[in-house]
Amino acid sequence: MIRWCLAGCLALVGVVAQAETKPNIVMVLVDDAALMDFGAFGGEANTPNIDELAARGTLFRQHRATPFCAPSRAMLLTGMDNHLAGLGTIREVLPPEHRGQPGYTMALEPGVETIATKLKRAGYRTYMTGKWYLGHGDGELPIDHGFDRSFIFDASGADHWENKPYMPYYRDAPWFEGREKAVLPEDFYSSTFIADQMQAYLEEDADSAEPFFAYVAFLAVHIPVQAPREYTQKYVETYAAGWNAIREQRWQRAQELGLIREGAPLAPQPETIPRWQDLSPDEQRLAAKSMAVNAGALEAMDAELGGLIDYIKSTGEYENTIFVVTSDNGPEAGDPWGGSGQFWFEMQGYSRDYETLGEKGSYVALGPGGASANAGPSHLFKFHASEGGLRVPMLMAGPGIESGMIVDSFSVMSDVAPTLLDLAGADQAHPGASPMTGRSLQPLLSSEAEQVYADTDAVGFETSGQAALYQGQYKLVRNIAPHGDGIWRVFDIVDDPGETTDLAPERPELLADLMHAYRVYANEVGILELPEGYQVERAIGRNVVGKLLQYYWGWVVLGLLLVLATIAGVVIGGRALWRRLN
Repeated sequence: MIRWCLAGCLALVGVVAQAETKPNIVMVLVDDAALMDFGAFGGEANTPNIDELAARGTLFRQHRATPFCAPSRAMLLTGMDNHLAGLGTIREVLPPEHRGQPGYTMALEPGVETIATKLKRAGYRTYMTGKWYLGHGDGELPIDHGFDRSFIFDASGADHWENKPYMPYYRDAPWFEGREKAVLPEDFYSSTFIADQMQAYLEEDADSAEPFFAYVAFLAVHIPVQAPREYTQKYVETYAAGWNAIREQRWQRAQELGLIREGAPLAPQPETIPRWQDLSPDEQRLAAKSMAVNAGALEAMDAELGGLIDYIKSTGEYENTIFVVTSDNGPEAGDPWGGSGQFWFEMQGYSRDYETLGEKGSYVALGPGGASANAGPSHLFKFHASEGGLRVPMLMAGPGIESGMIVDSFSVMSDVAPTLLDLAGADQAHPGASPMTGRSLQPLLSSEAEQVYADTDAVGFETSGQAALYQGQYKLVRNIAPHGDGIWRVFDIVDDPGETTDLAPERPELLADLMHAYRVYANEVGILELPEGYQVERAIGRNVVGKLLQYYWGWVVLGLLLVLATIAGVVIGGRALWRRLN
């Protein structure tokens, strides 16, 4: 009898312990990956590890981020609208009138808590490696926002092979371990290092009984797009048909996969993008290989993620680990190479040699043509509020998440944090902490509900004038320069996901209703009006000049003094010569 009672008690203890087991969480953020870049979403790159997670879990096919990286990262980590978190835009394009204003401090503001802080309070170990970009002043690093250990860099981008900047706005590549400036290893490659460093943190604390939260924020595939030769070579012929053909192919696959409805129209590429057939053979060759480097960088990133997953499997923790994989915005169309800035790139040791494209010292960018192709079937790309900038891939896998499920209902980046907190059994609210604006997607993951946003709910986005608002099947959108005209338009994104037919002229009442909802949203989150004549490219140029003067003011002053001394010498010498002659 005693033996049976003891067995029953032990069984009960086992059930209770199992119920109290908290899942580990690995949150993976890819930089500038398009909706269809992963294999599971129809992309050309080989991403078997992400695809395995997708098959094991749930695909979200109507997920939205902001069109800028730091605002999306703020939403992901805090579960809040980016303005409420303090990241109304990114530093490079911030106008002087907005600096230091609430919502535009370019760092997480007082009262804003990250998911790491909330999970740490619930008994988690918390780690981060990769791109932070949410401030590196006093109190602004991950170590100050709930992460026990971190090895990060705080900039919009950096070289993938070396510790050097990728644009003149930055003097260096600011990497930090904890609160200290860090030195990178000699054999550094960003995807390898970010995954290996996370594994090192997990290995060092392997004896801990606490669950872990690991935020892995890859640099791939941000410019300069770079990849080891063995990966790039696999795709040299894949993109030889050119960006117009690749865009058409992705549009066709999107229909086959159900990413868009059958027969949905494909938006034409912007008129600013030349047709592939109008390029010279050398231009075509370089552009095709640049797209191959992008695919190679995606495969290399996936392979490094696979190594981290294999380590977690070896510890026996894989089945108790939730994985989230998503992207911060659509593909990057910017290409700073050439023009007046080329001197700076060459001074940094960058080149565009075809044979070594993507390798150390090379500077690769998709440009508008390649980005438009990768954004297919959507319109436009990063830095714009059309679907190519906002609609990104997302998947979740692990305990509490159904496998093989597809979610085609609307979700946003700020929904991820409350979802993970729900799955971890951790509290969202805390005294003094700002409330989350995102919604838990747990009802979708457990098939308890088909949507968490009703058709009457209005969800807005805005960064530096690029703005959108979703309500049911309708989308209000405004794109400004360089590929927009500032006009508000309305689209039915169910029937017209390519945003080809503006409904506003025929349905002014719908436009008025959506505009009213947007104004309510803008007022609630504190969106500031842009200065008269604001343009993103001009703002970047002005801010770059300001940074160069800040970095090199001593040399500028010395140069001016030398110029003045030379002029004075010429004047004095000229006067002396005039006196001799007269």
